[in-house]
Amino acid sequence: MPTLVRSHAKINLGLAIGPTRPDGYHGLVTIYQTLALHDLMTVEARPAAKTTIQLTTNDQRVPKDRRNTAWRMVETALTAMRLAAEVRIRIEKNLPVQGGLGGGSGNAVAALVGLERELGARLPGEARLGLAASIGADVPLFLIGGTVLGLNHGEEVYPLPDLPVTWCVVAAPAIGVSTPQAFRDWDARHDLAQISESDADSQLTPPANSDKLKRLSRAFASGLVSATCESHSSGVFSSGEDRPENPLLALVRTGIENDFEEVVFSQHPSLGQIKRILAVSGDSAPAEDALFAALSGSGSALFGLYGTQLAAQAALERLQRQGIAGLLTRTIPRQEYWREMVSGA
Repeated sequence: MPTLVRSHAKINLGLAIGPTRPDGYHGLVTIYQTLALHDLMTVEARPAAKTTIQLTTNDQRVPKDRRNTAWRMVETALTAMRLAAEVRIRIEKNLPVQGGLGGGSGNAVAALVGLERELGARLPGEARLGLAASIGADVPLFLIGGTVLGLNHGEEVYPLPDLPVTWCVVAAPAIGVSTPQAFRDWDARHDLAQISESDADSQLTPPANSDKLKRLSRAFASGLVSATCESHSSGVFSSGEDRPENPLLALVRTGIENDFEEVVFSQHPSLGQIKRILAVSGDSAPAEDALFAALSGSGSALFGLYGTQLAAQAALERLQRQGIAGLLTRTIPRQEYWREMVSGA
């Protein structure tokens, strides 16, 4: 009997980009948070003399061959388990494609979970994480769920204490953002900054983003830290909800922001405007302001987190009045994430 699996979305509660490493990649620090928003996947598998994979979907933009992360995950997992199977995968897309919500990465893990249930076989935990990392940097987080610390290229993941369940609005503008291009734009901007600093000091100055990476690493690794009184450019606070005991606000107080906003908003100014729509309700209703609003990943999806469902609904209506597609959802903690992945599908 086919296995029906929920493939959840994620957002990034802050993302710090470090300097380029010798392998050509950037070090990253981020906090991932899974959402109740999800795709639906159906996986059917049975042992066979030779592995065959068939993938169908309701969205023509989703590849139906080995370019698909779910396809590659199944193929690689069967090889690792030394099994051959006839596999059919059906993806019902509800999440924006290439929007920074981890849709393809979540699909890969959902396909793995479905495959394991269908065949009654499972790789050890460490092997599963390694397999996930080989598919993509965002994939391993979906093997943990809830609130997750991401290090290295984002693929080194550690569970954090779950943040409170919080209402969320996701804005899904019809704009494509290329992650490789966003990294190139970041490099171009910060390489020029480094050259300017070295000219002024007659020495190569350590890049500021390296210090920031270390600072945010310490803050994130400590989990839910105490709030400070310093504001910053990315989070938006609601005076009615500004309480030290609120772990989300304590995290926001560390100064988290998404470094991609610096370059993505320059290339796509409308995304910065969407963030403002999510963040601020207006002087007449400050209680409906976002607790925090940001770009997710490299975009183009943005999100706002709200203290009440009414505030989230008001933000969704602000988006809709501007003709911007939006989705109302909430954060989903780790236990619920795993409970709902299969049994709730």
